[in-house]
Amino acid sequence: MRRLLLISLLFCLSLAVQATEVRILVQSSPLAGFQYHSGAALWGQLAEDDALSLVREPRNPHDANAVRVEWRGQMLGYLPRKENRAVAAAMDGGEAVAARIARLREHRNPWQRVLIEVFVVL
Repeated sequence: MRRLLLISLLFCLSLAVQATEVRILVQSSPLAGFQYHSGAALWGQLAEDDALSLVREPRNPHDANAVRVEWRGQMLGYLPRKENRAVAAAMDGGEAVAARIARLREHRNPWQRVLIEVFVVL
């Protein structure tokens, strides 16, 4: 009986290890365009560690590497143009990416309000 319990426990642990998602931080950036989108209206609802969605906009007329940042379906802004090329390439290549709000800060400068982190998911 003990042996069966031990085998069952090891099996459950191996399933838990297999289900673990590995995330590698690839970018930490301010949110660009916060003042032009829904950020101000949503400010009171945003929280640190909230999940963000990244959406490629390869046909964006201002930036072919544009990556839109959304929170619960609402557009907050973009990854900064100077820092979006690697994430855009990863997304275009089919790699899984994830993002979260790393820091929120009251500040007059909208570039200082939201810090986001982007991860490649393995």
